[in-house]
Amino acid sequence: MTTLVLTTALLLLALFASAIKRVPVGQVISVYRHGKPRRLLQPGTHLVLPGLDRVGHRIDLAGQVLRFQELLGNAHDVRGTVYWQVLEPERADAVIEQADQLIRGGALAALREEPEVISADRRDLGTRLKQAMNQALRERGMMVTRVELDFA
Repeated sequence: MTTLVLTTALLLLALFASAIKRVPVGQVISVYRHGKPRRLLQPGTHLVLPGLDRVGHRIDLAGQVLRFQELLGNAHDVRGTVYWQVLEPERADAVIEQADQLIRGGALAALREEPEVISADRRDLGTRLKQAMNQALRERGMMVTRVELDFA
């Protein structure tokens, strides 16, 4: 009898503990129910329904860094660092897993569209790349804050 009571109490305690989600400052957590986005948990402590709700993505609202290296057509190696952040987690939740690929692809596409990449001023080129990438990323709730380039 006492074993049954103890087991039941432990199961209830485990169920309650799994229902508590703590979100650190500078992050939001997306919660999904039946595979569909339900809500975003802001920083703090929240209760979710275990078994029904699941944590989808932990979205960091602080700045992110993406480094890339690519060989351009003229056999010039370009290395870059893109600093970006999430502005609207509601929009970014759907594409946050592909954010690195989106940003890398946007940077490389913008570099290929530039007529004179190697002879251009790095700071000016970085600004133009940032503007080109932000046109596509803003509708997804993200923004590039800075681009640094180095040519080898």
